[in-house]
Amino acid sequence: MIRIIKTIAAVIVVIGAGLAPAFAESPLHSLRTADQNRGWEGVGRLNFGETGFCTAAMITADVVLTAAHCLYEPDTGDRINAEDIEFQAGLRLGRAEAYRGIRRVVIHPDYDFSDQTRLNRVGSDLALLELDRPVRLGHVRPFRTQVRVEAGQTVQVVSYGRDRADAPSRESECTILARDDEILVLSCEVEFGSSGAPVFAVYEDEIRIVSVISAKARWEGQDVSLAAVMEGELDALIGEFARTPAFGPVGKRVVAGGSTNGVQDTASR
Repeated sequence: MIRIIKTIAAVIVVIGAGLAPAFAESPLHSLRTADQNRGWEGVGRLNFGETGFCTAAMITADVVLTAAHCLYEPDTGDRINAEDIEFQAGLRLGRAEAYRGIRRVVIHPDYDFSDQTRLNRVGSDLALLELDRPVRLGHVRPFRTQVRVEAGQTVQVVSYGRDRADAPSRESECTILARDDEILVLSCEVEFGSSGAPVFAVYEDEIRIVSVISAKARWEGQDVSLAAVMEGELDALIGEFARTPAFGPVGKRVVAGGSTNGVQDTASR
């Protein structure tokens, strides 16, 4: 890893458990109506029984992208059973556009939940989940991906959160403050439940996913969020997907265009 982020880590301080970042005025806009949520229905809530949730986004009709740490029990480190996971596409006010179970769970091959230095996990904090049935609704569209991004670039995030779990919220403009070979440091506002939320950028008038939210931290006096650099990492994840059997017969492939150092995973438990 280029040490840009390790330099950043040296000035990260702990955000207390249960505390949301203290923005003077929230840049988030709730997508509570059908009009507000139009075009974002492919973002959904990933529920883990009664224990919590993360955010995920469709990259094909039957595969969603999220954060790998969402798929572990935070207290024990045990993998969450696939039968306890449900993807609710476009969930708003108690109703989703589609409800799907999970038939395949694939975590990035380099991800190690047992690494006590959370910053080390961020660069591979990616996972693919195959849905038990495709979502074939004309208005619920998957998103293409774009892996190359630069510091200073404007991005946006659509996410659920612990205190806004009933509808997604959108931050339409935040910034990549810094990056190295593995990690993006973002000005985007996140809270528990935002883990796995897609980070979007506009390419040729098309919204594409450039990463997913992994953690929140504090850097140089400001609250920041952290996400993986997907250059090379998404290909590695798709390769792992191809090698991992589903829980039932499947014949398809995915194509997608210790010390905490003050870094906190943002899964809601």
